[in-house]
Amino acid sequence: MAGRGHGPDFVEALARGLDVVRALGAGRLTLAEVAAGADLARPTARRLLLTLEELGHVRVRDGTYELTPRVLALGLAYVGAQGLWEVARPHLEDLVARTGESSSMAQLDGSDIVYVARVSVPKIIALRVEIGTRFPAAQTSQGKVLLAALAPDQVEVTLAQPSQAGLPPYIGRTPEQLQDELAQVRARGWALADEELAPGVRSVAVPVRDGTGAVRAAMNVTAHAAETSVDTLLDDHLPHLLRTAGEVSADWALWQARPHAEVAAPASSEPTCRPTS
Repeated sequence: MAGRGHGPDFVEALARGLDVVRALGAGRLTLAEVAAGADLARPTARRLLLTLEELGHVRVRDGTYELTPRVLALGLAYVGAQGLWEVARPHLEDLVARTGESSSMAQLDGSDIVYVARVSVPKIIALRVEIGTRFPAAQTSQGKVLLAALAPDQVEVTLAQPSQAGLPPYIGRTPEQLQDELAQVRARGWALADEELAPGVRSVAVPVRDGTGAVRAAMNVTAHAAETSVDTLLDDHLPHLLRTAGEVSADWALWQARPHAEVAAPASSEPTCRPTS
């Protein structure tokens, strides 16, 4: 956390502020809990909290601090810039209507996936998922798809980064077994996660590509294991998912290729001649 910057232009105060925001992702916290979660001295944590409160990103209630919805603008700015939600929403809604199951899109961030788009159905499932939710990539179908898009040596480097998801490490396979599974994902074009992330959570995922053909995101269908078998997930839902991901990829490529550019406005200048009276 604080103190990890090395570049001459690194702004430690900004990094500490982001540490506070991440700490508050756990919910309502006292000043002492925020300071401990962000690895900061209490006076420093207090100043940062008061600054975030003045900016509208944090509110104080009964001696505890919590994030406000304004924080969503920080993450949604990225999603909006990529055009992901704008492009994916109608396709995700159609997919959910066909399958009766929730569907999400995620991108890789270090050794975690981060959810960037989601359409859900009101079913009880073991994990709460929202935009910005993080999970260890190797334990999810979307993460396997995104890891499979990397070279094997890149996978090792990526997974060496500490997860920020706050979940215990998964011990269900060795690194060699994971590399073998990722090779299968590369070959067949989809990945399955069967109760690896949490009991009762079963999902299948496929890649979403940009205009260059690079894998930029993954899309899944998630089901409750007690209601949906692996056979149903693969035989019934996977074909719809593959078609939907192809449609999103095609629309995303068109969105990225749109004829649009922004240029700086010319500086104002005084007219070179003035009308005479």
